[in-house]
Amino acid sequence: MISLPIYDKQGKQVDTLSIDEASLGGTIRFVLLKQAYVITHGNQRQSSARTKSRGMVHGSTRKLYKQKGTGNARAGAARTPIRKGGGVPFPKTRTREETRTSLSKTSRRLANRNALLAKLVDGEVKCFADLNFTAPKTAEFAGMLKSVGIERTCLVAVKNDNRNAMLSARNVEGVDVCRVEQLNAFELLNHRYLVVDKAALQSFLDESCFATASKRPSENGSGAGSAPAKSKPAKAAKTATKASANKEAA
Repeated sequence: MISLPIYDKQGKQVDTLSIDEASLGGTIRFVLLKQAYVITHGNQRQSSARTKSRGMVHGSTRKLYKQKGTGNARAGAARTPIRKGGGVPFPKTRTREETRTSLSKTSRRLANRNALLAKLVDGEVKCFADLNFTAPKTAEFAGMLKSVGIERTCLVAVKNDNRNAMLSARNVEGVDVCRVEQLNAFELLNHRYLVVDKAALQSFLDESCFATASKRPSENGSGAGSAPAKSKPAKAAKTATKASANKEAA
């Protein structure tokens, strides 16, 4: 069991949280973590580089000067690849480049939890009793980080409804903010520290935050999966109208 200290906003330890390593993968899988990091980093590539051949470059195709008698080297049009502003010998003209790769869902989830285990083992998780602020206060948030000895980059994971904490942390240098259900191996490994409150960390460990996130798009029946309810009286009226029409035709 890992005993994680819980701090208040003044940096004093007020409680501890016991975390079972088995729920986070048991041991650190370095190969899996590297694979998840490389795949996520590669998928951020835009694949939008495009270049023009000599036929696509704007300009005349006229020969610059005659072939012989000038003493210069032979020259054709100004759009040749050897001249400034000319085309490219082998241009990138594909309209779409598919370079994305993916991990299986099981491996991706294990990598995310294993990255958290690596942070816990190295003592790089700073857990607070709460991250509630009455108003967005950047200076107060920066002082809270300093009180627990955070001097490098850190990732702040908060619940979706904790807007004041998001606004307080976003202007601190070297600090990035995300929702707790968005924690992944790439972001965890890309920052030295993880800052989270006790309630958000427990929701990640018992996976209750993912259930809340899955319900969020379909609130009030406005989600993509919600279908409009059929009106039974309207359907009955349509059937009665069709029956009367058939009777008149007979």
